[in-house]
Amino acid sequence: MELTKEMLQNLRQDYRAAELTEKEVDKNPIKQFEKWFSDALAAKLYEPNVMTLATADKTGRPNARIVLLKGFDDQGFSFFTNYLSTKGKELKKNPQACLVFFWAELERQVRIEGKVDKLDKETSEAYFHSRPQGSQIGAIASPQSQVISDRTDLEMKVEELTSIYQDKIIPKPAHWGGYIVKPVSIEFWQGRSSRLHDRIKYDLVNGKWQINRLAP
Repeated sequence: MELTKEMLQNLRQDYRAAELTEKEVDKNPIKQFEKWFSDALAAKLYEPNVMTLATADKTGRPNARIVLLKGFDDQGFSFFTNYLSTKGKELKKNPQACLVFFWAELERQVRIEGKVDKLDKETSEAYFHSRPQGSQIGAIASPQSQVISDRTDLEMKVEELTSIYQDKIIPKPAHWGGYIVKPVSIEFWQGRSSRLHDRIKYDLVNGKWQINRLAP
């Protein structure tokens, strides 16, 4: 099938699954997120913890990629990665980020903006050693975001490290660990018919969450 401009322009979906009102949302956005995340789990969505992480370099040039949420509480939302990756370098110079969750089957989106800090070493160590051995090896073998000659070199490095650590505890590399996004704003979006979507936004003002409805 040949893709035409008209076909692309006519791709649309009318959202009718649910609605979102100020009366029904929790006063605490973390609890509201927990409710929606639980709904995503109950619906058995494929990897409901998939989220877009948007960062920017020191000049303001944006960058975005998919990462996995690995924890959340009143302090913020956590993920793990290579500190020397592109996102790690950008977060070092500009420790601000935006997270986006999109659960298409539920016609829901969540946007989170906040300051980013590294998680403590103990937390990163504990999570690293909870991962499958292959993932631990991969974190050591891969110089994430750097140019490599071909995949063969990477596979040979993995094979070498697998042999070395076959019966040993794999040490967490110093360049790998966790980050936490400490939210200052969280927006919950529920798709509605005719693009008149429900948007409820929480803003942290003087230590308290203020709730407002935004126009779609």
